[in-house]
Amino acid sequence: MATYDLLRWLLFRLEPETAHRLTLQLLALAGAIPALRSGLRRIFSFEDPGLKVQAFGLEFPNPVGLAAGYDKDGQAMLGLACLGFGHLELGTVTLEPQRGNPRPRVFRLVEDQALINRMGFPNQGVDRLLKRLQSRPSDIILGINIGKSAETPIEEASRDYKQLMELVYGSADYLAVNVSSPNTIGLRELQDRRYLEGLLSDLSETRARLIAESGKRRPVLVKLAPDLTDSELEEAIEVIYGAGMDGVIVSNTTTARAGLRARSQDQSGGLSGLPLFGRSTEMIRKAHLMSDGRLPIIGVGGVFGPQEAKEKLNAGADLIQVYTGLIYRGPGLISEILTALR
Repeated sequence: MATYDLLRWLLFRLEPETAHRLTLQLLALAGAIPALRSGLRRIFSFEDPGLKVQAFGLEFPNPVGLAAGYDKDGQAMLGLACLGFGHLELGTVTLEPQRGNPRPRVFRLVEDQALINRMGFPNQGVDRLLKRLQSRPSDIILGINIGKSAETPIEEASRDYKQLMELVYGSADYLAVNVSSPNTIGLRELQDRRYLEGLLSDLSETRARLIAESGKRRPVLVKLAPDLTDSELEEAIEVIYGAGMDGVIVSNTTTARAGLRARSQDQSGGLSGLPLFGRSTEMIRKAHLMSDGRLPIIGVGGVFGPQEAKEKLNAGADLIQVYTGLIYRGPGLISEILTALR
């Protein structure tokens, strides 16, 4: 971690989105050069058969993954795959390229060890991602997180998700359906039963056809918001399980702002990082109980070290993901967590 402290100091001198883009470029460069890939693996790779996890029909080499949003377009996946992760979740990807919301749209809350983002799914489109996936790493599980385009009316969202499922089905190890970002207008309405039942029914039918055509069954998970009430969460879990989906990702970013100290706390967007930890962990516990343990859970939100990782797993998560913790703590975070979980 000490080595990363200097790099973080330099990166934090830059505007957050610029720093992130530079980090991805460096990881992409490292991933493109065999000698650098080998070097990263020697430093960060972590192999322990005792850490393998069986979840929604897949075997993960370890329970720690990268959350969606960090590498939306898969440009750094070869470098990221060398850092010890058990899986990478790419995206959120949309059918066509989109610019997202106006900048600035990412804000550091250093005093709170948090971020606020209102990105709005900026990405290069599914075709570009699929082209990159032709040279995907073979030794890591890849999830692809899919979302509706900003201009697609909520009533027609199912069309986007079905087309995206058809396009990425052969390239993904699992799919994540993002209906919970606070940064695309109206998206969170898709968590309501009136929309969620129809959407997941359509996706279930599309997957059944793809299974018949390919002979391969890809797990489908649904990513939920941490701002659901207990009754909304219970209803969503009921619909997700009833539609035959394979799991849930708990949770996306929050619009809550309680207890923050940083000046940027009033920025609109989704809050991630340590302040989200308690809220997301409690939601994992509730989702696990509401589903009677029948729906595997990927727990994400505020994992900054082994203690947070263990609490999420103890609450009912089968796997965990990191994002903001990686920005604040660096790539050594993965091996630190895995060492503690041995």
